[in-house]
Amino acid sequence: MRSRFEHLPAYLALREANELEQRARQAAERLQACDLCPWQCRIDRRRAQLGRCRTGSRARVASYGPHFGEEAPLVGRGGSGTIFFARCNLKCLFCQNHEISQADEGPEVDAEQLAAIMLRLQSMGCSNINLVSPSHVIAPILQALVIAVDQGLRLPIVYNTGGYDSVDALHLLDGVVDIYLPDMKFADPEIARRLSGPPDYPAVNRAAVREMHRQVGDLQIGADGLARRGLLVRHLVLPNGLAGTPDIARFLASEISPDTYINVMAQYHPCYCARMDPSLSRPITRGEYLEAVRAVRAAGLHRLDQPAPED
Repeated sequence: MRSRFEHLPAYLALREANELEQRARQAAERLQACDLCPWQCRIDRRRAQLGRCRTGSRARVASYGPHFGEEAPLVGRGGSGTIFFARCNLKCLFCQNHEISQADEGPEVDAEQLAAIMLRLQSMGCSNINLVSPSHVIAPILQALVIAVDQGLRLPIVYNTGGYDSVDALHLLDGVVDIYLPDMKFADPEIARRLSGPPDYPAVNRAAVREMHRQVGDLQIGADGLARRGLLVRHLVLPNGLAGTPDIARFLASEISPDTYINVMAQYHPCYCARMDPSLSRPITRGEYLEAVRAVRAAGLHRLDQPAPED
């Protein structure tokens, strides 16, 4: 009988070499003048000073549990073991998850409690630990992982991010994360500034995706259909071409890999503050989605997650 943990995650080697604990210490030290995301707020989060992410030294967990609505390679029979962290380092006007990302849902947890959540998801039969909106809580995640690994955690780690990540901070996750799942939201800096906050989102996002791919490579899927390791990109199609799909697709095909696995997402609908901007005030049309899929294919990408059939 095959073990459920036949494909062991990369972080076990780091823990054996005591490197995982060292990474956790380094991340915690950087909270004193926090530079763990591209905003570089430089405030002391250990003293409850709040920067862009409005988060201190502890993570706030809005919810957790098996999730069956993720990409097929992440789900398996037991679902993806999602941990939804409250708050975010972005302020997207159209956030589809704004009840969590822009609010204070859920309790703050310490490292032991977060480790217990990870182990609970493993005991429930989940296929992975899926960290949703983790960019601002890298330090408590690493602290929790040290504890969870020592108590038997053996699931791959999915880093499910809005894509505004510091390359320097991602270095702390090299050998820790098995599957990177970043958004690529915008190609145009001015659109990024207007709709999400940071004008440097496109440049920062592309640098982060390069680093993620350097660490884990193209997405590897086992015979059971489950992702083992690699990069999986999410791209939400926005109305009126605001996401810049052709530019993002060309970047991925030419500067990352033509074998990049991409989910071209069709579920945009105006919510949160989207109706404040006339260009965001309606859902996308079927034609807009199909045009985006064609642009992705025309760029040379061929690993699309369940694209809609073309007319």
